Amino acid sequence: MNETELIEGLKARDEDSFKMLVENYKDRIFNLCFGYLRNANEAEDLAQEVFIEIYNSIEKFKGNSSLQTWIYRIAVNETLQLIRKQKAQKRFGFLSSLFGQEDKLDSHYRENFHPGVALENKERSRVLFSAIDRLSENQRTAFLLSKIEGKSYQEIAEIMQTSISSIESLLYRAKSNLKKQLGHYYKNKAL
Repeated sequence: MNETELIEGLKARDEDSFKMLVENYKDRIFNLCFGYLRNANEAEDLAQEVFIEIYNSIEKFKGNSSLQTWIYRIAVNETLQLIRKQKAQKRFGFLSSLFGQEDKLDSHYRENFHPGVALENKERSRVLFSAIDRLSENQRTAFLLSKIEGKSYQEIAEIMQTSISSIESLLYRAKSNLKKQLGHYYKNKAL
């Protein structure tokens, strides 16, 4: 089944088309979500939410980009929306603890690590992902799509709905910021 047939099947609410879509994209969407969240359960739940959103909004797909680009755009948007929601909940939890309404501050610390990252140990992985988390939203998205998902600049530009030169700039700034953040860590480790 080619992309046009798949899209038509999805718009017709064909169950086999939806199964094919999920089969073709489930690992990629999970890995993208996991790259942001680094929690397998959250990534799996979010990937399911992404497929539900695709199913519910397939009628809005106009064909201005490839289906894959559109799917990645939905996945990135859903992931960033969840992260914003979690940050808001953390801030509320912190304020609640200040006013004595909650005994314990929510420490939503992520202990899981992306399966594709081949670092020597968990400490280095934790430090790396902690640094990635401190990047701006756009830098983090471009970096994860490039380095974790292996997307080309053109694909990233389409997913993020911006120009290739903007992607180049985002990746340059992301790498520079990571070098600054990680340089201090590695300098201290060498001593």
